[in-house]
Amino acid sequence: MKNAVKYFAQGLLLIAPFAVTGFVLLEIFNILDNLIPKEIVIWSSDNGSIHIGDIPGLGILLLILVILTIGFLGNTVLAEIIMSRFQSVIGRAPLIKSLYDSVKDLTSALFGNKKKFNKPVMVLENPNDNIYRIGFVTQESIQDIADKEGYCAVYLPHAYAISGMVIFVKNEAIQPLKISSGQAMKFIVSGGVLNLEEIKMEEEKKDN
Repeated sequence: MKNAVKYFAQGLLLIAPFAVTGFVLLEIFNILDNLIPKEIVIWSSDNGSIHIGDIPGLGILLLILVILTIGFLGNTVLAEIIMSRFQSVIGRAPLIKSLYDSVKDLTSALFGNKKKFNKPVMVLENPNDNIYRIGFVTQESIQDIADKEGYCAVYLPHAYAISGMVIFVKNEAIQPLKISSGQAMKFIVSGGVLNLEEIKMEEEKKDN
């Protein structure tokens, strides 16, 4: 009986990561696949019509093509004029503009040419208890925000979440890490359970 319980627990430990990952990927797939209306007709004949919803995954394919097209057109002068007009319109609605600017800055920080989360550091949170946290320096000076000299802004991601918090700390309280920003982010999100050596080996394999 003890062996059965042991084997069941081991099987659960092996299956759970695959099951949870598969469930999350399936939900993401369904959400993206449903962004384009399923009722759109892509083929019509005397025998009937074929809709986007009749072919699983076609919605995602069309969504990717739309994003690629927008990305291509985004480099044209016409796109700059349209974006300028759009930003001028939403500028009249402070709440919408604030939301738009926040999302734009976040996506630029994560995926843009000038990524912001590229300075992983260890932050001394409590000098008395020698407690440190891992974060990313997002502003090397905060004098434009507050009248504090020698302080910087650090973003602290939460484990197993997409949320985080921003703190202001003295420059002396941070220490650069010897790992890349990607390795630091994986380590934080995993709750610190990932082996950094394994992460480094995986990244080296991808580079090769």
